[in-house]
Amino acid sequence: MDKEYIKSKLTNLPHEPGSYQMKDKYGEIIYVGKAKDLHSRVNQYFTGAHDFKTTKMVSNIEDFDFIVTRTEKEALVLEINLIKKYRPKYNIQFIDDSSYPYIKLTREKYPRLSIARDTKKDKAARYFGPFPDASAARSTLKVLQNLYPFRRCTQMHDKVCLYYHMHQCLAPCVNDTDPSVYTEMADAVTKFMNGDTKAVEDDLREKMMAASEKLEFEKAQEYKEMLESIRTITGDRQNIEKDNRGSRDVFAWVAERGYMAITGFLVRRGIILNKEFRLRPLYGDPQEEFQSFLVQYYQEHPAARELVLPMDTETEALGQLLDMPLFQPQRGYKRQLVEMCADNAKKQLDLKFQSVERQESVTRQAVEQLGQLAGREMRRVELFDNSHTSGTFTVASCVVYEDGVPDKKSYRLYRLHTGNSDVDSMKEVLYRRYFRLLNEQGRMPDGILVDGGWTQIEAAKEILSALDLTDTIKIMGLVKDDHHNTRALMDTDGEIFDIDKDSGLFFLLTRMQDEVHRTAISYHRKLRAKAQTKSILDEIEGIGPKRKKLLLKTFGSFTKLKEAKEEEIAAVVPAETAHNVYAALHAEENDDLA
Repeated sequence: MDKEYIKSKLTNLPHEPGSYQMKDKYGEIIYVGKAKDLHSRVNQYFTGAHDFKTTKMVSNIEDFDFIVTRTEKEALVLEINLIKKYRPKYNIQFIDDSSYPYIKLTREKYPRLSIARDTKKDKAARYFGPFPDASAARSTLKVLQNLYPFRRCTQMHDKVCLYYHMHQCLAPCVNDTDPSVYTEMADAVTKFMNGDTKAVEDDLREKMMAASEKLEFEKAQEYKEMLESIRTITGDRQNIEKDNRGSRDVFAWVAERGYMAITGFLVRRGIILNKEFRLRPLYGDPQEEFQSFLVQYYQEHPAARELVLPMDTETEALGQLLDMPLFQPQRGYKRQLVEMCADNAKKQLDLKFQSVERQESVTRQAVEQLGQLAGREMRRVELFDNSHTSGTFTVASCVVYEDGVPDKKSYRLYRLHTGNSDVDSMKEVLYRRYFRLLNEQGRMPDGILVDGGWTQIEAAKEILSALDLTDTIKIMGLVKDDHHNTRALMDTDGEIFDIDKDSGLFFLLTRMQDEVHRTAISYHRKLRAKAQTKSILDEIEGIGPKRKKLLLKTFGSFTKLKEAKEEEIAAVVPAETAHNVYAALHAEENDDLA
């Protein structure tokens, strides 16, 4: 860090709102923040004492940029956009998190009910949830589809489908159905999902008794199972609110010892359906990180009826950005929810802190040990692996680790020339990787780890020597035991360094090896599945690009399509074409039977 250069820039920072971007020696953005006063906020990083984590980040800062905005709201929006674009390593980000399932009711002329996780694709639809898992969402959807005969097919056809005969669809494809019927059903679903199920339960109870009196015991059992499902949906979860059946999201945070814990309760109809939890190293101001997290969160999830936050949260910019009422209760039930949320954050932080700290310490020591064995710093390491089936669909993966942590945005996948040996494949992928980095002036790794011992090391030496990168990138090879487990490292002189199986370095190398292998295998399977789908479907009469895309979209995968019945396929494409598809997909089975 050029202290005089940094000091000069700090002195001239404006006292205005905006976003700042910290950069490392490679010019990569490692942290993005926002401030009401850029001069005061950015200067705080370079003056006074900080905890270990912030000190570590500051030590990696070689430069910074800033963008002045008119308001704090604009600064927050800019910060979120930059975080999404650059994925800085030190920011708390709402990424790589599984999304919750919702029940989706479309606003078409003839609506459909389905399960959705991405609630942003169709903003006009109604969404009910979230549900704790896919199983809960599916069981709820099944009850709703039995109660309300919405349209099932994604495309309107010219004949009724099986669901019409099961009384689970009104068949608007052939029947002149009054749209007001769907409006009434949509309102009924909304009432049901808001907890008003008494009328439905009374009706099902009457039908169950009537079926029993007629000795129609199978029908009576169906009605009984539906009643039990409704009670499960509405009453078997933890009720945290006796007299108030409101729906709201509650978030709180705790920051201690260089970490920040954020907890959220997703309360629907007075019931905690889910709990969000994030535990991350803290490098910036907790208030700013909390605001940033909330904005990112609600870019991926529907707005709540109300958002309840701690009293000390700065909400001016949030209130302008989030399209929902914000509450900061001082007393009463909502205040109790906030306190419970904060207490959970504190307990989770206390429980996880020691294990996280210990893991970080072990990883840091492993990276240092790797550097000692290599005789140079090995903070950024790249690994390669090949995968193929009898010489076909040959692929390679490159995974990147920075300070012992996978840098997934830097991963790369390669389709290689078929028929090559493993050594030739290694030479090809290494040449393509580093020739391109040279041309684009990209960031080179400190070292690469090759799988396969001396043969692969020789191949890597040949390529790096041809590109004049021998002094830039350190090569080391993973040496395996009889069970194909890593037991040692080998350098380019053939010297072997045994690895203690109880050491942090052993577990780090194992994680790296598993990750590069998993990535290569996943890509290989994807290409094989794509080729298999293409080779079969493209040969079937009546299947063109549009119908092929529709079939795969409807059934979700080639495997699911193959498992489908002919009448299910006929609900998507014409009957004759459906017969051709079913016959082609099961031709091998029929041949075996013959």
